[in-house]
Amino acid sequence: MHNSKLYSILQNFNKSEQNRCRKYLQSAFFNVNQTLVDLYDLLIKDINKPGHEGNLGKESIWKKLSLNQPYDDIRFRKFCSDLLKLVEDYLALVVYQENILLQTTLLIEAVGEKKLEKLYNSVMKDARRISEQAKLKDADFYLKQYQIEKNYYNLTKYETKRTSKSNVEDIAKNIDSFYFSEKLRIACEVLSRQNLASYDYKISLIDEIVKHVNSPEFESVPSVMVYYQIYLLYTELENEDHYHRLIELLDKYSIYFPEEAVKDELYMSAQNYCIRKINQGNQNFLKELFFLYQTLIKKEIIIANGEISPWYFRNIVVVALRLGEYTWTEDFIIKYQDFLEEDFRRNTVTYNLAQLYFYQKTYGKVIEQLRNVEYEDVTYNLNSKAMLLATYYELDELEPLYSLIDSFSAYLNRHKDIASDKRKDYFNLIKFTKKLLKVNPSDKKALEVLKQEVQATKRLASPNWLLEKIAELE
Repeated sequence: MHNSKLYSILQNFNKSEQNRCRKYLQSAFFNVNQTLVDLYDLLIKDINKPGHEGNLGKESIWKKLSLNQPYDDIRFRKFCSDLLKLVEDYLALVVYQENILLQTTLLIEAVGEKKLEKLYNSVMKDARRISEQAKLKDADFYLKQYQIEKNYYNLTKYETKRTSKSNVEDIAKNIDSFYFSEKLRIACEVLSRQNLASYDYKISLIDEIVKHVNSPEFESVPSVMVYYQIYLLYTELENEDHYHRLIELLDKYSIYFPEEAVKDELYMSAQNYCIRKINQGNQNFLKELFFLYQTLIKKEIIIANGEISPWYFRNIVVVALRLGEYTWTEDFIIKYQDFLEEDFRRNTVTYNLAQLYFYQKTYGKVIEQLRNVEYEDVTYNLNSKAMLLATYYELDELEPLYSLIDSFSAYLNRHKDIASDKRKDYFNLIKFTKKLLKVNPSDKKALEVLKQEVQATKRLASPNWLLEKIAELE
């Protein structure tokens, strides 16, 4: 039973959602079958049981339903199917209740279908008031506006009043705003994906849309303006003005988008542009990226459901440290550590403090942070071992360094699940660290050969650190 779709959905309900869904099932308007309520209660009781493994069997459930009949698999499956449909309807109802514009749109449609003429003016007045007060002005907002205006057109029978001025311009403007916003958003998603994999996507009419939206007509439509600017960012990479214009638009319009889109689409596009520029050697964008992170922190955009992703946390720390913002970094780690999910908090804080101490060259503190920590996450584990290796080298602690080299090599050989390219990165780091230990500082030719070898190696962890250590020996 625990592998069923119904059970997996109910497992994701918190206590409040469990109670609300039960009230829904008890409503005679939606359900008149008490057996379905009893089945729901049995499943929820099993889910809430401490240490449960979800092993409640079908025949066991049937018996507890007190149907006083032999087990009937067809009938039992029907109960489960009916309950699943009710739970799915409940989920849709929750979304409906939270979307007041959707409610208004459907109400106008219902009033029109029933020809309730006395309600025409009041429902439209409410619709326009709710639209004016709407916090979000994303593509979905304009779709709702299109539906409202279209329903209003139908309510007032403009199709039979040829001499009256209708609202067809509003209908057209809203559907254009929705359509262009979504087309541009999808085009930006495609361009983003093509940076990772060379799939060939065809987005019809995108060139025509790009030409059309670059006009004063859409300057008041946030979703069109923002996605148009992101599109330019992807298609005209060398024009840095597009980046700065995007930042201006995000500062002005980000409040009109859902939080998830702001973090994972809009600001992520800006971050990816910065990273691309940094990788091309433009270090000015390291400061831009740091400024972006500060903006995300100030606006609490990176805090989703009261939590910060440990990867976001780490990326922020890395950028700040590369800029020498040591005091800021320490304050950030201390202030925002409580926003990390508890399961990841200790490892994330330990690792990032170690990074801070490494940059500050307080190597004794690095060892204190890392020596006795075995991270569950493979990436953290690899990075921490690489940092510890560099720390022992900096301290000229040869015995623990060679011991770590042996254990690090054994770790890479043991964990075949680590991607081959990633394993190659760290095997090469170990190889060049050994060569670094053996090279004679007075042998300038050997140092030059080692330097060229490091520079020519494509798969290599910590290449900048290795080149820095070679330069110190030259």
